Amino acid sequence: MTGKAQCAVILRVLPGSTRESGINGFSVLVAVCLRTAGAFASRRTGSGPRQRILMTTFQRHSGVMHCEGVSLERIAKVHGTPCYVYSQSAIEDALGAYQAALGDAPHLICYAVKANSNLAILNVLAKRGAGFDVVSLGELERVVLAGGDPTRVVFSGVGKTVLEIERALALGIRCFNVESEAELSAIADTAQRLKKIAPISIRVNPDVDAGTHPYISTGLRENKFGVDIATARRLYRFAAEHAALDPVGIDCHIGSQILDVAPFEQSIDCLLGLLGELTASGIALRHLDLGGGLGVSYQTDAPTINEYIGVIRDKLAGCSLELILEPGRSIVALAGVLLTKTLFLKQTEQHHFAIVDAAMNDLLRPALYGAWQDIQAVTPREGVAHDWDIVGPVCETADFLGKQRSLVLQEGDLLAVMGAGAYGFAMASSYNSRPRVAEVLVKGNDMHLIGERETLSDLWARERIPNEAAS
Repeated sequence: MTGKAQCAVILRVLPGSTRESGINGFSVLVAVCLRTAGAFASRRTGSGPRQRILMTTFQRHSGVMHCEGVSLERIAKVHGTPCYVYSQSAIEDALGAYQAALGDAPHLICYAVKANSNLAILNVLAKRGAGFDVVSLGELERVVLAGGDPTRVVFSGVGKTVLEIERALALGIRCFNVESEAELSAIADTAQRLKKIAPISIRVNPDVDAGTHPYISTGLRENKFGVDIATARRLYRFAAEHAALDPVGIDCHIGSQILDVAPFEQSIDCLLGLLGELTASGIALRHLDLGGGLGVSYQTDAPTINEYIGVIRDKLAGCSLELILEPGRSIVALAGVLLTKTLFLKQTEQHHFAIVDAAMNDLLRPALYGAWQDIQAVTPREGVAHDWDIVGPVCETADFLGKQRSLVLQEGDLLAVMGAGAYGFAMASSYNSRPRVAEVLVKGNDMHLIGERETLSDLWARERIPNEAAS
């Protein structure tokens, strides 16, 4: 990979002057730093001019938080609450940061659809040249419906069904990321029956601790994902000798919301070692898939996209294979907020509760992972702040969006849960028979409803009461 990159991009989200409250409130600044660099030249060279350009995504005008040019107050008035709001420009900029940092080096950025699978967002990314990482037939069909190119799709996941394999082969996807010996046999049998050749990549489990939440750690020996090095060697030999299989790549994904580049370095070392063995044995692969996993700055600073790509540049110097990456969270997380309204304020001797109309069924991350996401008043008030637990109406003690948040609140106030663009609506449910919320995409001064709010009748449209005579 020796081509010259036109620019390397740093995407940095910076906190505003106050974290939780105050009239100055919160602004998210996306800083894009352009510089000339070799496609995989070391990040430590430090050569070349730097130009810093500041662009805004969520910021305040006259004290009111806006998404690009549209106030969140206006969005709430038009589309109601709870409501997810996404910035199209922020999504485009994040994808562009990856593409620019990799420059002319052979690469494919496959957006991880599971992070946010709304058709409009997939369409935005497809138009900007993204490929896609899917883990189900539903995600694959979403990509096709949104205008994505199947030949730029990699199919991951440990439980691919025969129906999914058949459809993926019919569409001509880029590659199956294989997670087990049994799966490889199923793909081989299906491809042979259909008289097709299945492109495959073995997902290697490098036994690397990503230092993230155990529920989103995928690169350890005890995780269900991928195979160990010894098994991978054997599967590659099997694939190379099978008429219906074409081993085209090697794959690794060690987890999500990773805040340290060291685990990425370790996993790359592991892959390169195996790649050398395979090449020596006559198995010539065409791409190296490093998965995704780069974290974002919810509360703790995350590596920038440029720093992450810098690690890859260092490790892959001289490597001629096409590079595939599968970012999801780092593309969409900071581009979205969950907009919610304060219903009631409940104060006890022990706690101040702000009961809002959004709940764990709308945003599961805090309840599932204990995840921390910034919560801001859309229009901050003057006054004495209290530490509030922001809780929803669902009948679970785990139903909270944030705890001990210093805010000046009154009933009816709008709140924005920041960093909600990834694993927000995608993980939503209708628990407690609560309809799923609306989704709005903002571009400049325009807002578009890209996901209709479910109605009550939608909740039971698929259900049937058996005919008494048939019971």
